[in-house]
Amino acid sequence: MPRHRVRKLRRRSGRIPRVGLVGLLAAGAGVAPVAASVVYVRRWAKGHIYPLDVVPETPTGIVFGALTFADGTPSSFLRARLDLSLELLRRDKINSILVSGDHDAEFFDETAAMRDYLLDHGVPETKIIVDPHGFDTYDTVVRAREVYGIGRATMITQSYHLPRAVGTARAIGLDAVGVGDRTVRTRRLAWTRGVIRDQFACVKTVYDLATGRRPVQERSTRLPDSVAPLTAD
Repeated sequence: MPRHRVRKLRRRSGRIPRVGLVGLLAAGAGVAPVAASVVYVRRWAKGHIYPLDVVPETPTGIVFGALTFADGTPSSFLRARLDLSLELLRRDKINSILVSGDHDAEFFDETAAMRDYLLDHGVPETKIIVDPHGFDTYDTVVRAREVYGIGRATMITQSYHLPRAVGTARAIGLDAVGVGDRTVRTRRLAWTRGVIRDQFACVKTVYDLATGRRPVQERSTRLPDSVAPLTAD
């Protein structure tokens, strides 16, 4: 066999190309903080996530905002969260519902859509608290505690988001439990995207917790006068 062929074969076998090795190291360096952040957040949530039937009673259920369409219709993911809050209210697992989201979302005010959905399903206005500045999970739980005076609450969201929601809440001093929705898992692509996105979001959560980032502190002007700030039991 010609010598130049031998040299080529040697280069091709038994070694990872230098560019590939750099790529693997870079990928590993990127995965490490994500994995560490996920572990940290889940450690806070451990033991505080329950099935619907046995979730402890709390004064307030917190529903996290999600996509709302231009006509004010909640997306299937948000509707599932709201339906779960209705079931918790029906079972006397919670006494009121805080809907938290982005009032200036791309298509429609998330919190207005959430409030209207609950009203349309028979929830008295006096049992609904509207937080239009819940721009992310961290903002929602910090504002629930510091702006609305909530001390104990049930986090209501999809099950893949629940560890981060409960973990973040407990890390900032909110006595939180959680119950998750899995009914929209049949939407496999959207569900998978949500799962992946949530893992990466844990990195920002840990950063926010470490820096003590301050969310918007103003109170919603749409809080019904008859609803007083809720305090810890």
